[in-house]
Amino acid sequence: MMSTIQPRAKSNETLPTGGSEPVIEISGLKKSFGQQEVLKNVSLKLFNGENLVVLGKSGSGKSVLIKCIVGLLNADAGTINVFGKDVNGISRKELTPLRQKIGFLFQSGALYDSMTVRQNLEFPMKRMKKDIKDKDLEDKIKEVLENVGLAEALDKMPSQLSGGMRKRISLARTIVVDPMIMLYDEPTTGLDPITSGEISSLIMDVQKKYKTSSIIITHDIKCARSTANRVIMLAEGEILKEGKIEDFENSTDPFIKSFFE
Repeated sequence: MMSTIQPRAKSNETLPTGGSEPVIEISGLKKSFGQQEVLKNVSLKLFNGENLVVLGKSGSGKSVLIKCIVGLLNADAGTINVFGKDVNGISRKELTPLRQKIGFLFQSGALYDSMTVRQNLEFPMKRMKKDIKDKDLEDKIKEVLENVGLAEALDKMPSQLSGGMRKRISLARTIVVDPMIMLYDEPTTGLDPITSGEISSLIMDVQKKYKTSSIIITHDIKCARSTANRVIMLAEGEILKEGKIEDFENSTDPFIKSFFE
């Protein structure tokens, strides 16, 4: 049984306040690879404390979108404001502390196979919090592993873990540095229905306890139903529809209906 996630530790940083305040604001975003337009004219807002689910078929630009948000890809046009700073308009030196406020759960998990679970979790902590004491580091790692229900995996190698366990360890590594924004790239892909449900529950726990604002990229409708405060659907690089999950379930648009059948 997975333990309850502990609330975010207090910080000197001021969190954005008010559910109507955007923490991410994107306007006119365009991204192409050669002649292929992946994102054509995307505009959206992520509001403080919400889970925004982005639905779409493979190749619709979902993963490209969140990679642009953290500066892993450079947009061709448009603006991406994160906590009021334009990701495309700031220097790499300014981008680094901004990235430290964003947790990115990669679709593959992206664990270091040559490191134990403990070392995987220590790595981002030691990079971002260079003055952290050994005792505090150990306590934090144990805390997040308990939060994802895998305290016993501390000294295991990634190769010894199942797909669902790897995903949960990846989530633990992401939240260990107390991010303010979470970006989930297909968090339930390749998992069985029970494990997918557990990951969806963890996403909700993170939102409630850590007060994160999240973008969840998925084509898993069960995950969307479980986690979404609001939904956007991408089709051919553009936003087709935005609203509550019920708006999509009741839509008569043939393309949207195909997702919910």
